[in-house]
Amino acid sequence: MECYLDNAATTRPFDSVIEIMNETMRNAYANPSSKHIKGFEAERFVEDAKEKIAKTLKAKKNEIIFTSCGTESNNQAILMGAATKKRYGNKIVTTCFEHASVYQSMEVLAKEGYQITYLPVDKLGHIRDEDLIKAIDNETIMLSFMLVNNEIGAVADAEHIIKLVKDKNPNILVHIDAIQGYGKFEINTRKLNADFISVSGHKFHAPKGIGFLYVREGVRITPYIHGGGQQKNLRSGTLNVPGIAAIGTAAEAVYDNHKEKISKLYTIKEKFIRDLLTNFSDCTINGVDTRGDLSANILKTAPQIVSVSFKGIKAEVLLHALEEKGIYVSSGSACSSHHPDYSGTLKGIGLQDDLLDSTLRFSFGMFTETEMTDYAVEMLKELVPILSKYRRK
Repeated sequence: MECYLDNAATTRPFDSVIEIMNETMRNAYANPSSKHIKGFEAERFVEDAKEKIAKTLKAKKNEIIFTSCGTESNNQAILMGAATKKRYGNKIVTTCFEHASVYQSMEVLAKEGYQITYLPVDKLGHIRDEDLIKAIDNETIMLSFMLVNNEIGAVADAEHIIKLVKDKNPNILVHIDAIQGYGKFEINTRKLNADFISVSGHKFHAPKGIGFLYVREGVRITPYIHGGGQQKNLRSGTLNVPGIAAIGTAAEAVYDNHKEKISKLYTIKEKFIRDLLTNFSDCTINGVDTRGDLSANILKTAPQIVSVSFKGIKAEVLLHALEEKGIYVSSGSACSSHHPDYSGTLKGIGLQDDLLDSTLRFSFGMFTETEMTDYAVEMLKELVPILSKYRRK
């Protein structure tokens, strides 16, 4: 059987997403900036998508800017947010285990003279209040952090974090990378008080090549792409109508009966973790406290990601062995899977050195069924003992 368990890398589009893309490409092919009737027809799909997305965030339509992907959304929020605030200070705070699109944006800013503070995390992937408060002062202009870590599924208490920093410095800009969190958690922008939220469509069953950036009303931001002045001059370029219609459709679909969908994912995740712990004495589950009440501890993490280390077995070898059985997983973030260094996330949580290249990520989506994870466990029971014979000394 085909067993796709790499949904944190990308997801299969919903059928409704494919259908609306086909409809817009066939019928709403005009430029939505055109002043004729065909242009207005295309524009209606754009406005409809904005309404659907804004509804999921308790936001306003004018707070949504469409982008090409989560990486662009992260870049725009960080680089342009910093540029807007430059005269007020040069200090930016983030964490030690952010996505490459955040980390490398920080490196660009560091070369421009900004002072970047990288907060450490504990073994479950959480920043400590005392470290955060200590890092914030009157010259701190921005905080950027993940809602859900893309490798281990650690969940940040975003509302609590934002309150802490804005109580200390009300003028700070807060950017949330919600690329793995949107579609998995309810995000209420009015309660959060975040200034920027980055989202990528292909993480929640929309196509690749479309994302959006939430920019809180009243927050000034320097344009990132210049040209025809589309999207309030904040992101010029002819709008990708099929992609925009698709991401709106996916947003509406994923949040329909949302609690039931997420409950199903947590059920799959818990059974999978219990089966791993039962069958493999040398496996380590990363980002989940496996002591005490496992059910309660799993609910403190994201529902779709399981990071597991098999001691002494090289991740890439096990990945390809599973692939031969029709099981598709990742050895880390697919966005940087060809990078030769060990995962910054795994190093950040203090994973022991001999497990750094022995870790696989299993990730679920709305098409994942328990039969898939059960099959994965059965194949692991077959493969791990064989590969363990060649365990590194």
